[in-house]
Amino acid sequence: MTNKIDINKSLPRERWGEFFDQFTDGNRGRHIAIEIINSELGDAELIQDAPLHAMVYDRPGKGDDLVIEVGKDEVTYAHTIDSPTEILTGQDSNGVMMAVRISDAAGTQTLIKLQAS
Repeated sequence: MTNKIDINKSLPRERWGEFFDQFTDGNRGRHIAIEIINSELGDAELIQDAPLHAMVYDRPGKGDDLVIEVGKDEVTYAHTIDSPTEILTGQDSNGVMMAVRISDAAGTQTLIKLQAS
């Protein structure tokens, strides 16, 4: 039986900074995969099975981007999403955060899948 994740919970923009701070604290070291979903270019997996280091959001006026950093003790890879427009979260049936999908101004979606801990 597969555990289906519905990524359907939209986060209000004013909570993004707080959400990513808490997300980093709660999930640091948890292994993630990062996938790009783009209707024109097709889908691409950027990274898989890498430990999350941090997710850092800078609000508009301060950078307006979201940086996903991976690495165990130091950052070995970082992926930046410019001008995020929507953030959706997905949880499993137990309420455990399993996925975050970020849409950006260019129409690209970045999917972060968290491995079950």
